[in-house]
Amino acid sequence: MLPQETIRRKRNGDALSREEIAAFIAGVTDGSVSEGQVAALAMAVWFNGMTRDETVALTLAMRDSGDVLDWPGIGRPIADKHSTGGVGDNVSLMLAPIAAACGLAVPMISGRGLGHTGGTLDKLESIPGYTIMPSAEHFRRTVRDIGCAIIGQTGDLAPADKRVYAIRDVTATVDSVPLITASILSKKLAAGLQSLVLDVKVGNGAFMTDAAEAETLARALVEVANGAGVRTTALITDMNQPLADAAGNALEIANCIAFLKGEKAGTRLERIVLAFAAEMLVSAGLETDVEAATAKAAGALASGAAAETFARMVHALGGPADLLDRADRYLATAPVIRPVTAPQAGYLAACDTRGVGLAVIALGGGRSRPDDAIDHRVGFDGLLPLGTKVEKGDTIGRVHAVSAADAERAAERLTVLYRINPEAPAPAAEILSRISGQGATCRLRPCRTKGP
Repeated sequence: MLPQETIRRKRNGDALSREEIAAFIAGVTDGSVSEGQVAALAMAVWFNGMTRDETVALTLAMRDSGDVLDWPGIGRPIADKHSTGGVGDNVSLMLAPIAAACGLAVPMISGRGLGHTGGTLDKLESIPGYTIMPSAEHFRRTVRDIGCAIIGQTGDLAPADKRVYAIRDVTATVDSVPLITASILSKKLAAGLQSLVLDVKVGNGAFMTDAAEAETLARALVEVANGAGVRTTALITDMNQPLADAAGNALEIANCIAFLKGEKAGTRLERIVLAFAAEMLVSAGLETDVEAATAKAAGALASGAAAETFARMVHALGGPADLLDRADRYLATAPVIRPVTAPQAGYLAACDTRGVGLAVIALGGGRSRPDDAIDHRVGFDGLLPLGTKVEKGDTIGRVHAVSAADAERAAERLTVLYRINPEAPAPAAEILSRISGQGATCRLRPCRTKGP
């Protein structure tokens, strides 16, 4: 099939066949389809969208462009979770070991920071010795022996997606629901999953700032993943404030360790983590109702089983065996740590969450360009949740910086990013809605947002 004919048909608004899509992606993989042809098809999809069946075919073709893992004889349901990204979103770090301690196998393939959002791999690289790119056999062995492993995408998993995304990134075609959907799911499905739970974030700290767009993407992901044979649900969650009380790589690892030790009980973060753990257990068939699943996940956390699983995973992937007991020894700290104080009395009423993420990047904790080095030490911690009553001069967080000048700038910036009102704000829901695989299919159109 000639690539230009496939491009012409999609340009004209026709639905492509599974065979057309598979042939085009095979050409992307072997290099016989040019960058210009990939860009042309991406733009045609951007304008005309794709049907559910087209998007399923695109997802499967990109999945099958490289290795697809299998797990014979593992004896556990294979499950995972994916987040569309936020600020202070370190949920995966705690969720994977909780789910594993409850009986799931979690081969979690994660990514780096994108834009103002933090990346799970960047956080894990704060841990000395942790290998984010182990061999396939090492990855399989860790999941089999321990129940979970969090690693990065190797060159052998969905290589067509890497090439397509690089071209989309420079041709203004990132913000297309079918292309976002296929990009996310091709990598997840290559891990050999049986079930998947999606965290689609919406708010001023998410890529999706509009609730309708978030629901469109969530439904697309759920419908396509189920169409590809993976049981999938999605929770749409609020990202109008940092999720953890820390934002920054080593600081979020420290937050994770404190969480697993039970030091973040009763927080918004704990409620979100347990909600996703319960959703994973129900989706995988280990529990039949959310209440029982939540209790099981909470039990794994309270008993220390989840903390032990995390510690074993870290050690199996090259990190120190005693990280949980001696985190201060292993996690590098910034030279300057200073409090950020409230400029007036009142209630923390709103947060420019995207601004918090950008402030971490300005400190050196993220990338302005793909080849930028990250300083894992910098960021914020001790951030108070919205609704907290403060007096003038109270600490609302701490900045960790390389220099006093950087700390001063970041502290000034943080005080501007939080709005303090005389009245307490209305409590915000953490989980806004749940999307299951049951529902009408829709034509997947572009959305005006940036994503994977």
